[in-house]
Amino acid sequence: MDFFAQQAKVRRSSRTLMWLFALAVFAIVVAVDLVCAFFLVGFRPGALIGITIAVVVVIGLCSAYRVASLSGGGAAVAREMNAVEVPADTTHPQWQRLRNVIEEIAIASGVPVPGIYVMQDEAGINAFAAGYTPADAAVCVTQGCLDKLNRDELQGVIAHEFSHVLNGDMRLNIRLMGLLFGIMAIWVVGRFLMWGGYFGLGDDNGGGRRRGGSSGQVALAGIALLAIGAIGVFFGRLIQAAVSRSRESLADASAVQFTRQTSGIAGALKKIAVFEEGSALQAPRKDEVRHMLFGDAEASSWFATHPPIIERIKALEPGFKPEELDAYVKQWLAAGNDPDNIELRATQHPWEKAVHDFARMDGDEDIRTSPAGARPIGGVVPMRGAEMAITAAGVAAQVASPRTDDYRAANDLHAQIPAALAAAARDPRGAFATVFALAISEHPDLQAQQVQTVTQAFDAALGDAVQSLASRMQDLHPMLRLPLAQLAFPMLKRRPRPELDRFTKTLDGLIHADGRVDLDEYCLAKLVQAQVVAALDPAAGFKAGTLKLTDAQDELRDLTALLAHFGNDDEATAQRAFQAAMQDALPGASILYALPEDWQAALDRALATLARLAPEGKQLTVRALTRAIAADGKVTVAEAEMLRVACAVLGCPLPPLLA
Repeated sequence: MDFFAQQAKVRRSSRTLMWLFALAVFAIVVAVDLVCAFFLVGFRPGALIGITIAVVVVIGLCSAYRVASLSGGGAAVAREMNAVEVPADTTHPQWQRLRNVIEEIAIASGVPVPGIYVMQDEAGINAFAAGYTPADAAVCVTQGCLDKLNRDELQGVIAHEFSHVLNGDMRLNIRLMGLLFGIMAIWVVGRFLMWGGYFGLGDDNGGGRRRGGSSGQVALAGIALLAIGAIGVFFGRLIQAAVSRSRESLADASAVQFTRQTSGIAGALKKIAVFEEGSALQAPRKDEVRHMLFGDAEASSWFATHPPIIERIKALEPGFKPEELDAYVKQWLAAGNDPDNIELRATQHPWEKAVHDFARMDGDEDIRTSPAGARPIGGVVPMRGAEMAITAAGVAAQVASPRTDDYRAANDLHAQIPAALAAAARDPRGAFATVFALAISEHPDLQAQQVQTVTQAFDAALGDAVQSLASRMQDLHPMLRLPLAQLAFPMLKRRPRPELDRFTKTLDGLIHADGRVDLDEYCLAKLVQAQVVAALDPAAGFKAGTLKLTDAQDELRDLTALLAHFGNDDEATAQRAFQAAMQDALPGASILYALPEDWQAALDRALATLARLAPEGKQLTVRALTRAIAADGKVTVAEAEMLRVACAVLGCPLPPLLA
């Protein structure tokens, strides 16, 4: 899957959606004008123009209202579906398994851990992902998923939903919800007029019920508008199906690419096919989210938002025969309805090669200490840590395209995080303490000063917790730092805005306590800004990229120069790496290597501008940044973290292993 091509495709789909919506609105306006001309105002141009404007305004306001009601992101959609959030410290076995699977896939994808929700009253097998960006995403599954799917099948369903998170489908889906609501507004107005005309909006002869001819006209107009609204809903459903169906097939394929096994997602689809509940939902707002679901219960091929179940299974397992489903029912009954004791699969696909040496925590010789004498710039010394040889080719292709080794690496990383640290990260106050502890110095005097800063900003108990966690992190492998922080992010995003503002101000104080900012400290603070603070206002935080790379070459120069400096052992190599990177991104351009005096301000400015690039420009930027740090044939964990954080800010999530 080419992430950047998919982003461009989503942009085209968004434009197509707007055109289709405009055509639907035009058809509705014409129909309303005709109804009003025949039943209410006659063919008077001034009145019809006023009615046209009123209809457009009603549809626009209703759509805007619906989109505004979803400004809370994925969590708002999940709550509307009567879903409950899975607590970070849950002891429920099914919820624990769900959280572990989602956390592992989030780490493997390079995206923040999303909000996790369960629709407890839904027996069908279904799920959806919602939100504006990965930072505010929510993944919601039905109780049927937890009751009927084994771990591999649940993993396949979640990987399918993460494909929607990575491909940008979520933003398109929320826009579609708003537009459909606007179209349906005419149906609501028609229903109001129909009942109002019948019960009492005209001349009253004392009985409270309408008898005049005008009341009959109002009721007839209401019936006509109701019919027009139904036409709008009809075309809205067609738009919903057209936008969704091809992207569901892509999500199935991406889930297989990710997990490297068809049995998981195919097994989930088979169970949808054999169980009476299938993928059906009972929630009142189910029609609004049909295009977002893992499975669609709509029988009509015109309105189906997904390909037929049998076709989806055959696409995953070409040798599958529908008559095999009868045997699966018998196996399910024989297994006592226990999803972990039944294998509903026709073929078994082996896992690929085990995780790369870079992700292993066993002290392999490929993991070694960075060279001494790292060069400071503006008081910063690159973080010392593990390093490995990599090739620059293929890293851009990895963006938002996790594969088997990435999942296995994430599984290892997730398992290697000490239980006490993971538990602290999932606790409301422990999440603050965990991130603070990651910014704490190992020097005793400075550490005491930083703990005192936390105590003054919050309280002594939190200061003690930070000191305790910092001592536990002394032996923490460098590759576990950001995954541990990301386990804390979901809890941080639920804190009140004033408390979170105090948290970020305190974190900034800890980072600047020694008068300088190290690269790993900058990465931590920037990740908090991009994946926690930005998620507080998700609708406003997302901006579609339209900027061309040639219009941001100064920012690309600063970012590339700094990464080349941090990623190479000497300035001569750094300059060569910079020139190669810039020629890769902007062939023929003559741009000189120069390090900005205020490197933090330069990075902030560069990342903010480059985040507004169109997908093609972001792809070239990622390639350039990779060339900048990989010119010497190796990359340290700190350099990989800087690249990953830069990509996160640009909206280009990188898996944990670099190609």
